[in-house]
Amino acid sequence: MSQTKISIIPTSNDTILKFQADRFLTNHNSFEFNNIDDAKHSPLAQQLFYLPFVKKVYIASNFIAIERYNIVEWADVQDEVATQIEDYLSNDGVVVTEEAVKPKAAVTVYAESTPNPSVLKFVCNKVLVPSLFEFTSIEDAKPSPLATALFQFPFVKNVFMEKNFISITKFDIIEWEEITMQLREFLKSYVEEGKTILNDNAPQQLNKTEEAVEQKFEALDDVSKNIVNILEEYIKPAVESDGGNIEFKSYDDTTKKVEVLLQGACSGCPSSTFTLKNGIETMLKEMLNDNEITVNAINA
Repeated sequence: MSQTKISIIPTSNDTILKFQADRFLTNHNSFEFNNIDDAKHSPLAQQLFYLPFVKKVYIASNFIAIERYNIVEWADVQDEVATQIEDYLSNDGVVVTEEAVKPKAAVTVYAESTPNPSVLKFVCNKVLVPSLFEFTSIEDAKPSPLATALFQFPFVKNVFMEKNFISITKFDIIEWEEITMQLREFLKSYVEEGKTILNDNAPQQLNKTEEAVEQKFEALDDVSKNIVNILEEYIKPAVESDGGNIEFKSYDDTTKKVEVLLQGACSGCPSSTFTLKNGIETMLKEMLNDNEITVNAINA
C-alpha cells in the first residue's frame, strides 16, 4: 500500500472539478462515465456515483474530473471528496478493470532539434509523466522502466522527461541521422502498448511529490522565493520548449550569488549555459532591483 496525494484543481467550468493524483491512474487511457451502470468497469467511479451530487465522472492518466449537480457547491464538499479518493487509491483500490481498457489510441511521436547538438527532443501527443525527471545512468533510472529501456541503447547518455516529451542526450560515437527513426519508433511502440513509464512510487522515491516541492519552496527565504517565481514564470517556458529545464539551487544573501541547475537539452551546451546565465542574471538584477546579483549555471 502506497500513499497517494490528491490535489484539487479548478476548471473553467464551475460545475467540474479535477482531483489530480501524484501518480498515474491509467495506462494513458481516458474514460467517461455518465451513471453508475455505465461505470461497471470502474470500481472507483461506481463509488463516486454513490455521492448524490455526482453527475459525471471522467478518469484520465493522473486525474479524476467530476461534474456535479447544482444541489451543492464544490466549496462545501470538495475536501471530503478528495479525502475519499485519496483513501481509496492509497488502499490499492481498483481504478478501472481490464475489461474497461479501450483499443489502442493513436500515438504520435515526433523529433525536434534543440540548441544542444547532442540532444534531441521527442514529443508525444499524450502526457507521459506528471512532472520532470532526469536520469543520468541506467542505475539512476530504476524508478522508470522506460528510461531503463532507453539506456539499453549504447548511444544513450542521458534521459530527461517532462510532461509530454523526452529529451535524449547521445554520446558522440554516432550521428542523430542514424538513430532518430529507431528511437522515435521505439518510443511510439512503448507508449502504444501501455507499458509502464514511471513506477507508481517514483515521485515519492525521488522526492518529487507536489507536497515535497511545496515544502521545499516554503523553507526558502523571501528573496529565494522571488527568484523561483521569476524563473518559473519568465524562464522555464522558453527553456522547456527547447527540451530542457532550469532549477533553482541556492541563493547566498552575502555574496548575492544565485546557483541554478541546467537539465535536459540545456545541460552541457556551452551556448545555452552562456546565454541562459547572462539572460537570467540581467532579468534578476532588473526585477529584484539589485545590480550585485550574479548567476552560476551548473550542468546536471
